[in-house]
Amino acid sequence: MNRLFSSFKALLAALLLLTGTALLAQDHGHADEHAAHAEHNAHAHGDEHGDADADHSHEGDHSEEAHDHESHAGHDHDDHDDHAHDEEFVAGTFIIHHIADAHDIHLFGDVHIPLPVILYIEGQGVKIFVSSTFEGYGHGNKTCELDGIAYTMHAEDGTTADGTPVVSGQITAAADGSALTVYDFSITKSVFGMLLILAAMVWMFLSIAGHYKKNPGQAPKGMANALEPLIIFVRDEIARPSIGDKADKFMPFLLTVFFFIFFCNLLGLVPFLGGFNITGTIGVTVVLATLVFFLTNLNGNKHYWGHIFWPPGVPLPVKFILVPIEVFSIIMKPAVLMIRLTANISAGHIIILAFTSLIFIFGDGGQAIGAGSGMGIFSTAFMIFMYFLELLVAFLQAFVFTLLAAIYFGDATHDPAHH
Repeated sequence: MNRLFSSFKALLAALLLLTGTALLAQDHGHADEHAAHAEHNAHAHGDEHGDADADHSHEGDHSEEAHDHESHAGHDHDDHDDHAHDEEFVAGTFIIHHIADAHDIHLFGDVHIPLPVILYIEGQGVKIFVSSTFEGYGHGNKTCELDGIAYTMHAEDGTTADGTPVVSGQITAAADGSALTVYDFSITKSVFGMLLILAAMVWMFLSIAGHYKKNPGQAPKGMANALEPLIIFVRDEIARPSIGDKADKFMPFLLTVFFFIFFCNLLGLVPFLGGFNITGTIGVTVVLATLVFFLTNLNGNKHYWGHIFWPPGVPLPVKFILVPIEVFSIIMKPAVLMIRLTANISAGHIIILAFTSLIFIFGDGGQAIGAGSGMGIFSTAFMIFMYFLELLVAFLQAFVFTLLAAIYFGDATHDPAHH
């Protein structure tokens, strides 16, 4: 067992180097073109008045000039408002867009890596195409039409034309004006990142296990040497103190969960690689929490269930209060694991993105270069600090999740103490 699951060493050093998310600002607008067009119309309007009123008095000329000046000023004011509106930067939309799951991997600018869209449509069968088929990469809904079916990828939570509720990122389909039932099995950014990490872990485990098998009794080298301290740490500092004699039974799961969360967190900190937020995606953490729930309760012994449904040494009236709380805790414990991991990982990304947003807010869309530059220096320095802090958080959250899971396993399998 130790030989098989002592399989981890060098990926830690490779993945610890850099952190970050490629963040971009969208190019706003055609306000300058609109202003030029309005100015041309204002001049043309003034020329027409000048020709028609050539015989008017000097006071009339001044009146016309004043009118034209006010009209032109009004157009300039409207154009300025339109320009300000076009340049408006919404930090909340920017942040949510970058931490949310997506059907493509955004690298920088307009460079995206499309991912497979796999849909099962009732009455139509399986439909497979790439996400680049959808038109555009803006923040609005994206649409495409294939084989007579119109697809829509929704950008925000809301409802369709027929009142059907949809969530951000959901794909709906319609044919001949009628909505179709869609089951989405697409490879999203989080799924792709998760599969990438799982493939790397399988390769690592098999490589290290092969090294121990070929070199019994010898000191580990390479990847095995790099990751062995972490494996021993999980065994000696987490599993055995929390679970006791039955720790080896749960070591495969604890090692897998620890390294999966750790590597997923590190992947999300690599700059210009799509800004992965795998463990900040609720769908991933709910699966991890569900596995903890089943392993805890399927391995629970008589002592564990007895304490939940009939706590010993507790007065009968108190049991009617305590038992529902204990039953509720069966679900709450893994739920807390899920919420803690999702919230802490997402919070780190949000803080970094928030300080990036301050550059655009203070810069006022390029109108206040000095303020934007000053805030840029401050934000960059703070983001560097946050990146190093996130490296600690990447390990800490993997440790906390694994430790709490081991404590739950220990509570479920401990034998009653005899005094």
